Amino acid sequence: MASFLIRVCLGIALAILKPVLPASADDSPQYRLGAGDRIVVTVFGHEDLSGEFELDGQGRIALPLAGEVTLAHHRLREAERAVADRLKPDYLIDPRVSIQVTNYRPFYILGEVNRPGSYPYVNGLTVVQAVAIAGGYTYRARESRVSIRRAGDPDGERRPAGPGMVVLPGDVIDVPQRYF
Repeated sequence: MASFLIRVCLGIALAILKPVLPASADDSPQYRLGAGDRIVVTVFGHEDLSGEFELDGQGRIALPLAGEVTLAHHRLREAERAVADRLKPDYLIDPRVSIQVTNYRPFYILGEVNRPGSYPYVNGLTVVQAVAIAGGYTYRARESRVSIRRAGDPDGERRPAGPGMVVLPGDVIDVPQRYF
């Protein structure tokens, strides 16, 4: 009897917490670089080619010797390959490149929250945490209809956003108004 009650209680607890739990890594798209991101490029064994860079409005950085490299819309590993390809074979035979993001671009939250606007991105941020950062929902918020527009989405399509959905830098969260 006790084990039955424990299983029932666990089932109820999981049903309550499931919408609040963060989405799994498979549910969230991989981060892609964009304008405004600050990165550190390390070319191993070549300090003169390494440094900290900010992606300009077109998502480019200017590397010593190699010149401009477009990194917008690249995942980190793709960006490392793009920089390595730019350095070989003219400058280095087999460049080893590492890229780390030091400062992400902000995310935006609009609509029925107490303080709409742009906020610094924090790794692992969920929709419910973003709403909390923006001061919580207003009394007129329609919490069941929150949507998100991904920064890297070429269509700019709004998608339904549950409380546990992962927010990425540059995303726009919209909390609509309820009328009743």
